[in-house]
Amino acid sequence: MSILDILNFKMTPIYIDLNCDVGEGVGNEKELLPFISSCNIACGGHTGDKASMANVVQLAKENKVLAGAHPSYPDVANFGRVSMDMDEKVFTESVNVQIRSLVEVLNEADVQLHHIKPHGALYNDLAKDHQLALCFLKAVKNYKNSTYLYVPYASVIERLAVKEGFRVKYEGFADRNYEEDYSLVSRKHPKALIIDKGDVLEHIIEMVNDKKVTTINGKRLSIFVDTLCIHGDTPSALEIVLYLTQELPNHNICIKSE
Repeated sequence: MSILDILNFKMTPIYIDLNCDVGEGVGNEKELLPFISSCNIACGGHTGDKASMANVVQLAKENKVLAGAHPSYPDVANFGRVSMDMDEKVFTESVNVQIRSLVEVLNEADVQLHHIKPHGALYNDLAKDHQLALCFLKAVKNYKNSTYLYVPYASVIERLAVKEGFRVKYEGFADRNYEEDYSLVSRKHPKALIIDKGDVLEHIIEMVNDKKVTTINGKRLSIFVDTLCIHGDTPSALEIVLYLTQELPNHNICIKSE
């Protein structure tokens, strides 16, 4: 390989999907969606109703943002952030009802369901609970050939989904700190969230360019990401997204959906 080839290789941009959890009552979707490439729409489990879904779907369509379902434990009171022990049949029906409710709205707007990303405690539980992960995959099997699953790297749900032939996108969290088992630091911890835009940028560069993530205890772990999440309810979400739009290209990283 010549020096010119090496320089050109180094200059080749890395494209990364930037997703946000939306339709959760914050009301910042109109400002956020022009700068992201995919969105995860709350569909009634932890919050969200037909009106909120329709509003976000229309904004996604206008901004050419890929639309995904964001199902949760059916627990509005705790915003889906508390684990629940549910009967398998009841759990499966809950997941299906949530996704179907969004699909109905998407069909009315002539928008395709691009992905499914579990929310909150369900997302965290699926990363480590083998039986729950199998149950979830069974619940979403009808979307297996048409829809991606957003899953955390090195997780139970990721391994099972790949084994079962699901299409996956590996997700990293731009605004959250990690533990050494790849789980996210509990929101009860004062350093769970990364709210400084400069710190978020460094976090992303490490994950995308170095394929590493530094845990809250300072250990560097290997990681691979296709998509990065900024939580729509992070206090500085819009400021972070605008900053990333400006700064990521300076580090050879471009926000772009597939």
